[in-house]
Order: sequence, then structure tokens, then C-alpha cells
Amino acid sequence: METTPESRRLFATESLGGRAVYRLHAVTVAAGILLVLYYRATHVPAAGEGRAVWLGMLAAELWYSAYWVITQSVRWSPVHRRPFKDRLAARYGERLPCVDIFVCTADPQSEPPSLVISTVLSLMAYDYPAEKLNVYLSDDGGSIFTFYAMWEASSFAKHWIPFCKRYNIEPRSPAVYFSESDGLQDLCTPKEWSLIKDMYDEMIQRIDAVVMSGKIPEEIKANHKGFDEWNLEINSKDHQPIVKILIDGKDQNAVDKEGNVLPTLVYMAREKRPQHHHNFKAGAMNALIRVSSVISNSPIIMNVDCDMYSNNKDTIRESLCFFLDEETGHKIGFVQYPQNYNNMTKNDIYGNSLQVINKVELPGLDSVGGALYIGTGCFHRREILCGRKFTKDYKEDWNGGIKDKTQESMHEIEEKAKSLATCTYEYGMQWGDEIGLKYGCPVEDIITGLAIHCRGWGSICSSPTRPAFLGVGPTTLAQTLLQHKRWSEGNFSIFLSKYCSFLFGHGKIGLPLQMGYSIYGLWAPNSLATLYYVIIPSLALLKGTPLFPEMTSPWIVPFIYVFFVKNLYSLYEALSCGDTLKGWWNGQRMWLVKRITSYLFGVIDTLRKLLGLSQMSFAVSSKVSNEDVSKRYKQEIMEFGSSTPEYVIIATIVLLNLVCLVGGLRQITTYGWNVLLKVFSPQLILCGMVVITSIPFYEAMFLRKDKGSIPFSVTLTSIGFVVLALLVEILVPIV
Repeated sequence: METTPESRRLFATESLGGRAVYRLHAVTVAAGILLVLYYRATHVPAAGEGRAVWLGMLAAELWYSAYWVITQSVRWSPVHRRPFKDRLAARYGERLPCVDIFVCTADPQSEPPSLVISTVLSLMAYDYPAEKLNVYLSDDGGSIFTFYAMWEASSFAKHWIPFCKRYNIEPRSPAVYFSESDGLQDLCTPKEWSLIKDMYDEMIQRIDAVVMSGKIPEEIKANHKGFDEWNLEINSKDHQPIVKILIDGKDQNAVDKEGNVLPTLVYMAREKRPQHHHNFKAGAMNALIRVSSVISNSPIIMNVDCDMYSNNKDTIRESLCFFLDEETGHKIGFVQYPQNYNNMTKNDIYGNSLQVINKVELPGLDSVGGALYIGTGCFHRREILCGRKFTKDYKEDWNGGIKDKTQESMHEIEEKAKSLATCTYEYGMQWGDEIGLKYGCPVEDIITGLAIHCRGWGSICSSPTRPAFLGVGPTTLAQTLLQHKRWSEGNFSIFLSKYCSFLFGHGKIGLPLQMGYSIYGLWAPNSLATLYYVIIPSLALLKGTPLFPEMTSPWIVPFIYVFFVKNLYSLYEALSCGDTLKGWWNGQRMWLVKRITSYLFGVIDTLRKLLGLSQMSFAVSSKVSNEDVSKRYKQEIMEFGSSTPEYVIIATIVLLNLVCLVGGLRQITTYGWNVLLKVFSPQLILCGMVVITSIPFYEAMFLRKDKGSIPFSVTLTSIGFVVLALLVEILVPIV
């Protein structure tokens, strides 16, 4: 087969540097791990001398070792993809495929309409032929206020889009642009800048006023017949299908203030009925696939969450470099962009920046067969979302979706689209199984991507210097723990299902990619080994039971080596990905917190679902915080403020370790420094590390007086659990 000359390739694949050094590091760590496990297996105490606890340590270390091996699958040879949009322009000009953009929102309280439309406007303003751009909003809340905000945005777009293109504005989210530029505009005149900003501010004020009042004024309802769809009986869980084309790209009158064509803009609220399960976001996406097929039917589908605005006007063109590449483009099913946030504090107090995942793990998955589909910021071929398998002779029809001026009227199209968004449409069909996004899991995106890979398609992770999308990350500990509980629970349920990558992917995808998928599938059970490791060695220290080699023994060397080298590499990896030293330290704290709370509840809830004791649910993370909470977040002060089981667990663990550390140090008076440091140093270090990383928790329990501190009831409950644990240890020794 004749290969394409490098000068004609539309993208380049570059290996990340430093891999030889990393592989040497990995080999030495593997050797250290084997020595640790050998020591554990050959130095088991006699019965009655802590054998059960020792074997528990061996089990925890076996788990950590196996999980470490799995994580190596994405670190061995990660790659970077570099698109050449200048070559794309030279070869295709404006002869580019149509693109359908799907935006999903679910709750107007957690995801305010003003946030949603700013994302929509950023997507409508891409540097791309407007007649080939179609933007759809799926409103799973079925809110008249979201529809009203979209109607307002359709009018503002006539001014915003030409303004962006005339002055090459970045980013093209008006909310972000006006908050960042702050009047310091250097491309347009102050008068024009102020005019557009005033129009935007007035629009947002109108939207917020209507939302606050809880009612759409009658004079506004008279402006669009779409408002007639709502009546007093409609609610978010019980309403008919609603499809409204707010801007019809085929209409010659649908132009901006300069006479240029506008992108098509569509609002959809699929039918919801209490007696029909709606399959969460996957159901909304599948309804969008069907509805768009009768309105635009573009060969490329991009989907993004309502809080992830476009941050790069060239993202569509860069993505097409991968699909249209003459040598390998036909193999690529989807192009995934990392999930980046624009509201992270300098030191990322809650560890939400995902820097290492975005810059190491996703590119590493790309190198072994394909990046994950993470549910937002992704471009798909429409055909693969409809179940097509990869074949070498398949040829994409890039002309699909070109608008026909003689199509049916807008009303006829809307009525046809409504019939595709009903609750009963999918009955007896393969939607959610062989067609569309998969059903039956809170993280439907992961199993959908896995199924695509298993049908023979590859995928690309693209990480441009200027992030393609930016969104709103969690700004409180509660939001962070909720998000990670949802992720860990969903991924663990996949691992225990028929979609486990080792089972579903056997013989279809390579072992490294199977292992890569399992990194996230095994997040949740990591909680069990972590809980054991932060409780038992500390209690053993208090009891005077050694669980590690003496400091004078040569066997201590592999323990120390593995501990320090793994943490040093973790620090290097974080710093090289853009984190700060303090940010890395905050990440280590959150690694512990998420494992003993979110991931633990992820295990419990997954097992309850498997036993039929509970049903699958989906909680939307709130994108709204009050002023005091936002102020503490900017000051990098951890937010608690409520009594939850997660906070009780955190407080109990950190108090227990503090008591055990103090108790262990007090044994100096009994045994002396030499014996203590010789026998118990490893446990002192482990317990001390937990205490040092937990300083913000002690402050929140005993020193802080603000509303974001840990409630006294949580502290009191945790003290009770610590006392109970110590009494149990005295009466029924476990170590």
C-alpha cells in the first residue's frame, strides 16, 4: 500500500520525550514491588502474633501492585497529535463537511439558562462556514426558561457572531470574553465594544429577571409560537416532545446584521413520562441523533456539556484534519479533547484540574489503540454512533447534510422531528444497544467508546496548546466528592458487567487498551486497600505491633525505595503537566479523601445495585455557588459547612491517625528512642504523612469559625467513632 508523503499528511504523531528514563524508573519500581511482596509472603508471623493483620497488609499491597501495573499501560509510550489546518485549507478550501453540534443540559437550577446560552453562542461563532453549522440544545429539564434564553440568544447571535469574526475574538463565549477583557479591547473601537457588551448584559438581566419571577410575561410569549408548548400541567418529568427551530439556516431571511448566513439553531426537549425510563444523558443524545437526522443530518457530530464553552475558534477545522487525512483518517471514529476547567485556583485545592489525566493518560490511551470517549468535547462520525463497524473499504460521504433548498417547510420538519423524540419511539429497536449511545450505566460515554473501539475504529486525543473547551469545575468539596462518586460508581459498574474491557474487548482490542480502560474501572475498589492502609498500621503503632521491617534490616530498602520513588515521579509528572508544588500536595490530599469517601460509596452503591437493592440514578453537579463559598474557594480554603457521611469518615480517619501518632510517640518513654525508631519508624512516617496532609481538616474542626468549617456535630460524631475504635481495639484486639 502506498503511503502518503509526510508533507501531505494533515496531522503528525509525535512521541513524548523522556520515555527511556521512565521505563528504567518503571523497571526498578517493579523490582522493588516484587521484593516487598516477597518479604510479606516469607515473613508471616505465627498465629496469634498479628498474622491476620499481616496478611491484610499483603492483600492491600498486592492490590496496589496490580493496579500500578495496570496504570503503566498508558505511560509506556504516550503520543501527541499535531493537526495542520493550513494544509486542510489549501486542499479543501471551504469544501468541508457539515457539522451538527449537540449541547446537553438537564436542570435549570444547577445549570442556569444564562450559562447554557453563553456556551451555545460560543459554538455558533466557530470560524467555520455558517451554512454548514447546526447547533442543537437538548433540554432534559424541559424548562420554558431555558427555551426563553435560547430565543433571546437567537436574536443576540445576529450581533455577536459578526462581531467575533470581524475582530477575531477569543474566546467566543460572551460571558467569558467580557469578564476577561474588562474593557481593555484592542481590536475594536470602545464604542462598538461597549455596545455589544451592553446588549449582552441587558439580555442576561432579562433572562435572570424572568427566571427569578418564575413566569414568562405574556408580551414575550406573543413573540414566538414555541411558548405555546408549555402549560400549567407540564413539569420536567412529564411533558410532550418539543422541537423548535429557532434559526433555520435554509431560510434566506435568517441572516446576521451584516447579511451573512446564520447557523441553524434548534431547541429540543424529548418527551418525558413517569412510566417510561428516560436513560439519562444517553437517552437525550440518542434523541438528538434522530432529531438532527431530519433537520441537518451532518456526517460529523460534536457533543459538549452546557458548561463547556468553545475556547478555540479553529477546533472544528483541527478535528477535520484527523478525519480527512488520506492515510489514516478512514480509521478514526472519534476525536476526543480533554476536559479542562477555567475556574481552577492556582494550587487546585480540590485536585480537579485533571492535568495528569489530560496530558499523560489520555495521550497514553491514544498510543495503545484509542483515547476514551469522555462524554463532552468529542467529534464523532455520525455513522459510528449509529452502529457501523469499521471496514477497510468504507468511504465516508462528506457531502451528507448539505442543505436542500426544496425541503419541507419548517413546521413539517419540526413535526417529523417530534415523532422521533417520543418515549415509545425506541421500543422494539436497537437504540441504546447496537445503535446510539449505550444504556444502563451512569457513564454511558465510556461503554459507548469501548463499543466503538471493539467495532474496529480508532480514536484520537487532541490536546492543542490553546484548550479547545473550557468549563466550570467543582468549587466545593461536596461537588467534588459527588462528581467522583458518580464517575467511580459508573466505571466500577462497567468493570463488573459484560462491558468489562477484559471480557467485552477480548480479541477485539489489544491488552494495553483493555488495561487502560480498567484504570478508571478500578478507581472505586482502591478505597478498600486505602482504608486498610490508613487505619490498621496506625492502630498497630498505638498497640506496639510492628508491620514493616526494622530500619536496620536490608528489607526496609525496597519499601523506602518504592514509596519515595513513586512519590517523586508523581511530583515530576504533576509539575511537568503544569501543576504547582502546592497543587501536587493538594492532589495527594484529595487522592486520599476521594478514596475513603467517593470511591468507597461508589463500591457500596454499585454492589447494592447488583443485588437489586437500589436503582441507577444520575445526580447533576451544581454549577452555582453563593458569594461566601466562592470567596473561600478563591482563597483556597476548603469548604465543608454541612453534615454528611463523607465528612464524618474524613474526620474520623484524620482524628484516629492523630491520636495514634501521639500515642506512638508517647511510647518513647516506655521503649526509648532507639527501639521506637528502629522498629516503628515506617509506621510513624505513614501515620505522620496522614496527619500532615490533614492539617486543613484539623483547622476546619477546631480553629475555623466561618460557615464553611466542619460542623460541631460532625466533629463530635467522629470523636465518638474514634473512641469506639479504640475501645474495640482494647477489648477485642484486631492488631
